[in-house]
Amino acid sequence: MLKGVNRLKPASKTLVFAACLAVAGACSPIFKNHGYVPPPEDLAKIKVGVDTRDSVEEAIGAPSSSGVVRDSGYYYVASRIRHSGAKRPKVVSRQLVAISFDQRGVVRNIERFGLEDGYVIVLDRRVTDSSVENKGFLRQLLGNIGNFNPANIPGVDN
Repeated sequence: MLKGVNRLKPASKTLVFAACLAVAGACSPIFKNHGYVPPPEDLAKIKVGVDTRDSVEEAIGAPSSSGVVRDSGYYYVASRIRHSGAKRPKVVSRQLVAISFDQRGVVRNIERFGLEDGYVIVLDRRVTDSSVENKGFLRQLLGNIGNFNPANIPGVDN
């Protein structure tokens, strides 16, 4: 009675298949790697009490960051972050190698840390605080009416 109703044309089948692939591909996670941590075999070349800041940089490269005080240390940080669709990115793994120095600049200690060793530490916050608090657009616009000063316009002589 209803012949041909359940049949799709070949172009329609291809379109449905491509849409299914696009939906499945959009749900797959994307991993991004940031930073650098030297491998254990390179760290084994560094001798505590013998190597200096210069020899460490020569052996394993410049650090991702260093301490605020000159004698504090070098820090090598590597993170792996998973992005999945509209979800918030999640740090899957983070490794930190800390090389501390004494006052003479000689290696005092080499430590390796990971997420399993403690709390997640935010390395970079990237948030700009706004001076606008609980003000709508119209209130901001009308609040600037009395703040105009022609002397602030560049190129206008007083």
